[in-house]
Amino acid sequence: MLIGVIADDFTGASDIASTLAKGIGAEGGLKTAQFSGVPTAPVSAEIEAGVISLKSRSAPVEQAVEDSLRALEWLLAQGCSQIVFKYCSTFDSTPKGNIGPVADALADRLNASGIVVCPAFPATGRSIYQGYLFVGDVLLSESGMRNHPLTPMTDANIRRWLGHQTDSSVDHLPLPRIIKGAAETHKALSESRARFVVADAILDEHLVTLGAALDGAPLVTGGSGIALGLPRNFIRSGQAKGTVPAKGGVSGKAAILAGSCSGATRGQVDLHMQSHPSFAIDVPDVMEGRLGSQDLVAFIEKHSGNAPLVYSSGAPEDVRKIQDRFGVEAVAARLDKLFSETACALLDLDYRRIVVAGGETSGAVAQAVADKLKSPALEIRAEIDPGVPILMLGDDRPVALALKSGNFGSVDFFVKALSMMGDET
Repeated sequence: MLIGVIADDFTGASDIASTLAKGIGAEGGLKTAQFSGVPTAPVSAEIEAGVISLKSRSAPVEQAVEDSLRALEWLLAQGCSQIVFKYCSTFDSTPKGNIGPVADALADRLNASGIVVCPAFPATGRSIYQGYLFVGDVLLSESGMRNHPLTPMTDANIRRWLGHQTDSSVDHLPLPRIIKGAAETHKALSESRARFVVADAILDEHLVTLGAALDGAPLVTGGSGIALGLPRNFIRSGQAKGTVPAKGGVSGKAAILAGSCSGATRGQVDLHMQSHPSFAIDVPDVMEGRLGSQDLVAFIEKHSGNAPLVYSSGAPEDVRKIQDRFGVEAVAARLDKLFSETACALLDLDYRRIVVAGGETSGAVAQAVADKLKSPALEIRAEIDPGVPILMLGDDRPVALALKSGNFGSVDFFVKALSMMGDET
């Protein structure tokens, strides 16, 4: 294995896995596999990039650090020469969050410095300029992320925000130096005496330049966009041959589970429910035991063949009221359990295409499905929308998953995903 990725949630792992698998243009990328949690056995020798998905994004700091270091040791044991710490392209963490502590722990273990920090992902509207993170044409702190139920973001200055989480020095790599090319970018990183360097990037070409400048860097951190130029280094050096992800998925019954409250997901839900059967989950009913997975499964079965959707997505003010009543962690845990139980029950009814919206929801569902199928490695296939590939797992009766971060995907993502994943049977 050449590149090892430690991702702090499942959908984040999927989107960087897709980036590594695609690579750039005709030269392709790396043969990539995604793992739900840290594997307990060695990986196949044909895998060139391994992506470990953790649930460390909103975990206690000590647990996030411990899990990340355990993932690091496994990746190093597989022969990885470059490690990527992948976090969300909206850098969603709290002032006491995990990005800084985990990055520090990895840097200590790898004895690394001048480490790039770059959550830019232009394909999904995330860019960094003068150290500030933008979502589209607005600052991150003025976007919908300011209302995130678990990790609200109130400051778009990544250099300052990271400074809240670490005592290490944080520098800035401005766009004019990156525009001058990989050599100048490498020189700028070498000249910095800081442990971390926040790098500007507003176009994919800037990420490709950063990738070239990071050839040989033991540790890189960022959103999935930071991996855009990394496979090329290994392909051009002859360590990898370059591959293209397979298209298609599997035929079978389909369902959509949405647990995200992001603006993008709410828009996708609104469009889908105009022409498809949709079931709004009453969260208080769930919390008080009046609604369970059997109810969701019954609705989906009743409308099988017409892309049925069940969702818990709601407006921020409604979400806050429910969280105030039952507790943030309790609501999140119960909904994750509900969706996981539903997905596993659907497998028993021969559902083979499942779309999931929401980072935490996707992680819970993917872990449950992987455990049920005893299939820890997920094959990365064609990309549906930027950052969202088709994931295949299982041998005898394979299952196709599309796991979408709340903020990702076009407004018609649900129908598009099911179409690319395969046909109804």
